Amino acid sequence: MTRFPRPDALAGAVAASVAALALLVTLAWWRPRSILAVVLALLCVLLVMVAGVLVTEARQRREEALKRTGDGPAEWPTPGIAGLGGVDADTLEALDSRSALRAVQERRRHPGGVSDR
Repeated sequence: MTRFPRPDALAGAVAASVAALALLVTLAWWRPRSILAVVLALLCVLLVMVAGVLVTEARQRREEALKRTGDGPAEWPTPGIAGLGGVDADTLEALDSRSALRAVQERRRHPGGVSDR
């Protein structure tokens, strides 16, 4: 006995999104004034949540596959930011000129020495 192939998460997300959109269009066009409107709206919200979960599952599967094969995007170094490892966000916000940023980097390179500036 053969098994039916299981659809992937992305196909399920597309199907749930199309169903949610169809329900939303139905609600907007028909405009029921009873409990049916509430049920249709809740069903629409449920389908949107299912689509979101399925998209997240597809992303996680893709990331796991990239980690296994090692075909991920290349890591590019950021030369200006790498030297500021211990500087907090308030200090970076206060430093608005490049000369002040260079002074902080120089102080970090020569912590015990006397600066000539």
